[in-house]
Amino acid sequence: MQAKKIGMFLLALSMGMTVLVGGLHHQASASERRLPTSDAEIKMSFSPLVKQTAPSVVNIYTKKVVTSRPANPFMNDPFFNQFFGNRFGGAFGAPRQRVERSLGSGVIVSSDGTIVTNRHVIDGASEIRVVLHDRREFDAKLVGADERTDLAVLKLQDVHDALPTLKLGNSDDVEVGDLVLAIGNPFGVGQTVTSGIVSALARAGVTGQDYQSFIQTDAAINPGNSGGALIDMNGDLIGVNSAIFTKSGGSNGIGFAIPVNMVKVVMRGLISGDLRRPWLGASGQTVTADLARSLELERPGGVLINAIHPNSPARRAGLKAGDVVVAVNGLEVDDPNSLRFRVATLEPKGQAVLTIIRAGRKQDVSVPLEVAPEVPARDETTIKTRSPFAGAKVANVNPALADELGIDTLTTGVIVLDVASNSLARQANLKPGDLITEVNKTRIGSVADLNAVLRKGEKGRNWSVAVKRDGKILTADYTL
Repeated sequence: MQAKKIGMFLLALSMGMTVLVGGLHHQASASERRLPTSDAEIKMSFSPLVKQTAPSVVNIYTKKVVTSRPANPFMNDPFFNQFFGNRFGGAFGAPRQRVERSLGSGVIVSSDGTIVTNRHVIDGASEIRVVLHDRREFDAKLVGADERTDLAVLKLQDVHDALPTLKLGNSDDVEVGDLVLAIGNPFGVGQTVTSGIVSALARAGVTGQDYQSFIQTDAAINPGNSGGALIDMNGDLIGVNSAIFTKSGGSNGIGFAIPVNMVKVVMRGLISGDLRRPWLGASGQTVTADLARSLELERPGGVLINAIHPNSPARRAGLKAGDVVVAVNGLEVDDPNSLRFRVATLEPKGQAVLTIIRAGRKQDVSVPLEVAPEVPARDETTIKTRSPFAGAKVANVNPALADELGIDTLTTGVIVLDVASNSLARQANLKPGDLITEVNKTRIGSVADLNAVLRKGEKGRNWSVAVKRDGKILTADYTL
């Protein structure tokens, strides 16, 4: 708390803001602003807070071996191939291995050497080396990684002494304007501390991850800071620095951190080996100003529910299409992304209280926190029948698979999971994520439906196919 008071006092003095001194509010006007006069005032800084927290932030160095085949500049030259064949194939086309090194940061969250960082910091690494604040070095093993949140957990090897840790705070208590410090290893120059404020909350659309509700800060964050700590003035971890908005490769004053409440859930799941998230089973849209007027709401905000899965917790809890969800466990939601994030930060057990507006009246609904079910069975199948689908791996979409793929969990039908190279499916331009809706004018609702249509048409040469891709229906005719 002392560091927080110091930081707020310094900021207030420099800006002429209201300062709380001795329990009394005092407005520091332009005429009253002055230089510090006492030794105590001159020495006010974040130094005590940095000394407390910096030892818990580590530098991460990774190494991975990449195999590549340099392109032969004459490979596609018929004249060259006719006379020389593959004589120079070894010179130009032989596989070569090279070592790629990268760097990042991490946070010690347990005294036994458990570290949380970004997944992209250690992705594909064959060797992970961690350097502590006191320059001790350890090898680290990957405990687990979650691509959907870009988080990973490491465990240091051969740790014999208790290591310093950061206390995990509560990111739901963070407010815009709060002072924060970012600690990491930018550009590999060594551990660095920068200060700033929380610029915004619940930022989405920043990266490709599914669950996005970033804390935005203007504390300078640069490449190498990824996986480092964002701390508050109590010295608590409130976020893991993850991304920057930049056009030059350096900090432009817009950095993003994964809220620590999401970090807690993912970390526990990765350590236990059972990372599963609650499933609501309902989808909706943001309540805009126009929608608010049509629904006779006081103001825009919340999520208008427009579809509910028939076997979902939302259905059993009595949620209905037309309800407007405005809060989860007392925390406001403003759009579908924030609703999804709030539910995902809860453990899949017990119940969550959704505050909704129905027919103009606000009420609470208790929804059981359950994981998405595997119903119907996936029935994953690689198509071998000679058809435009030969070489494609398909499956029935159920809520669990849809959740894994990051698509709407109310999706049903047959989805393409993979397409083999040099296959008829690849030639037909099928892609993973395509939802097969129709083959030879027959609706496809399951893998069994697809196999039946393919067996029926395998003696023919002509095929008509319709798939749904990126929300659009694409049709094509093939002759095999």
